[in-house]
Amino acid sequence: MKKLSLKIIIAFIIGIMLLQSTVVIAASTVEQLDNKKEQNQDKIDEAEEKKEEITKEKNKTVKEVEQLDSQISDYESQIDELDTKIEELNSKIKESEQKLGKAQEDYTKQEKLLEARLVTIQESGETSYLDFLLSSDSLTDLISNYYLVTELTNNDTELLEKIQKQKEEIEKAKVELETSKKELDTSKASKQSVATQLQTAKTEKNKQVAKLSEDEKKLQARIEELNQTNKLIDQQIRDAQAAIKKAQEDAENNKPSGGNSNAGSSNGGGTTAPSASGFIYPVPSGYARVTTEMYYSSGQYHGAVDFGSGGINGQPIYAVADGYVVTSTRLNGSYGNYILIAHYNGLYTLYAHGQDGSRTVSAGQTVKQGQQIMRVGNTGNSSGPHLHFEVRTSPGTYSNRVNPMNYLGK
Repeated sequence: MKKLSLKIIIAFIIGIMLLQSTVVIAASTVEQLDNKKEQNQDKIDEAEEKKEEITKEKNKTVKEVEQLDSQISDYESQIDELDTKIEELNSKIKESEQKLGKAQEDYTKQEKLLEARLVTIQESGETSYLDFLLSSDSLTDLISNYYLVTELTNNDTELLEKIQKQKEEIEKAKVELETSKKELDTSKASKQSVATQLQTAKTEKNKQVAKLSEDEKKLQARIEELNQTNKLIDQQIRDAQAAIKKAQEDAENNKPSGGNSNAGSSNGGGTTAPSASGFIYPVPSGYARVTTEMYYSSGQYHGAVDFGSGGINGQPIYAVADGYVVTSTRLNGSYGNYILIAHYNGLYTLYAHGQDGSRTVSAGQTVKQGQQIMRVGNTGNSSGPHLHFEVRTSPGTYSNRVNPMNYLGK
């Protein structure tokens, strides 16, 4: 009868161990998925931040393009106005040239007539009066003819002076018009140069907007992809948590009345005796001084204790109890090199900031109490060499951290 009872107990213990193994494996899956989800969320946050920066830069560039459009439009309007003025000046210059040509023609013609008369008068000399006298029928005719010749000569001279004055005025006006035209041409060329530069700047800005829009689309696609991945991870976490819950329920249902089993052993390495909870200190006794507790001096929640005595760098880190390695990895930030162990009493312990290359266990391995698993270091988000030590309740996630000193003892 005793042998039968012993077999039942042994079978029960084996069953419990198998169930516990299921819980540990499922918890390992949850931890790994949580880590992956957290890493994905960091990537999402980073992508969102980059996207926001790109969107701001794009909006700023679009406004700059709009300003350039406005400036280009203003310059084009000014150039159109200058073209109109230049066209009017060209028309006036052409008209002035025509008037100048006509005045020159009139002047030349009148000048020749006057020269002819003067030559005739000069050649006649003193005989002119005698000619007038001899050819005149009376004294009245003589006076009349002489006055007519004199009047014609005076009129020709006045006309030449008038034509010369008009000619000079036309030439002056033409020079002024041509000067104005040159100034307008220079102004137009300058504005066209600026407009061309603005157009070039606008083209470059539009290229920049197009590139930023493309980057924005790529980041949005990446964000959506990561969000979709996190949805799948959430479902996997729910499935793993359901498996943990079922295994725990099965263990509870199969527990014999009045029976209790608490396996645990101390296996070298650690120099402190196990506490009432069965845990030893994770560092040698000479370095087991807590430098930071569950809350920082600022009041911010820490969620762990730090062991950071002088000379602790490179000291061994021990598993505080028998268990199963859930995670053994390195994060660039945060924990740096860290190890998460699931223990057979339903608790989890986490050891962080270990030295690079010092991890001696991998996920899936079992460890014994006091076994060295890593060395104290300064990796990850750490201000100096120390061991960041956490205790977590089931299912071992970040939100399940509790005060380690309740399990280590004083």
